[in-house]
Amino acid sequence: MALSRVQIAQRVAFELRDGYYVNLGIGIPTLVANCIPADIDVMLQSENGLLGMGPFPLDEEVDADLINAGKQTVTAITGAAYFSSAESFAMIRGAHVDLTVLGAFEIDQNGSIASWMIPGKLVKGMGGAMDLVAGTDNIVVTMTHASKAGQSKLLESCTLPLTGVNCIRKVVTDLAYLEIHDGAFHLLERAPGVSVEEIAEKTAGRLIVDGEVPEMRLG
Repeated sequence: MALSRVQIAQRVAFELRDGYYVNLGIGIPTLVANCIPADIDVMLQSENGLLGMGPFPLDEEVDADLINAGKQTVTAITGAAYFSSAESFAMIRGAHVDLTVLGAFEIDQNGSIASWMIPGKLVKGMGGAMDLVAGTDNIVVTMTHASKAGQSKLLESCTLPLTGVNCIRKVVTDLAYLEIHDGAFHLLERAPGVSVEEIAEKTAGRLIVDGEVPEMRLG
């Protein structure tokens, strides 16, 4: 069956490495903060000026003044630092972030991403996404594989205004983990109980399946 939002975040957490500086985008990516493996040490960075973000707070830990870029209340780990948004973006633009996790509306087989605007609909805007895709080489996108109407979000070419061009190499959806290269989505893992056939049916872009596809490890 399809992964939950938390399970998508759990799979993304396996992309973290000890010592990484990591930026988590709005939506599913923020959940990664609660899924960091106990044996690694990472520093979570936020565009609004926090380095050293911790997991979401319990009710008794909430500090209304301590928020992430999506205005959610967060915690800060020992050694955290606070600074201006300008300094935060300098860190991003200077390529000092090792891994970025973003949400998306669409992604295509060449690694382009549309994540900030749906014409005619009210959305939060681009935030730091354009800076992040330009300043980070290692980007993981999280999203549902298809819309509620069953239309694929993994396309031959994005139809919505772009956030970045040819910049995404890894995608974790509620159905699969895929890597993008050579003008195609390469299926490497599938969600437990999800068939390759279902993934192929819901992938509009070019999909490459090379041999047996294992189920995802989530815990």
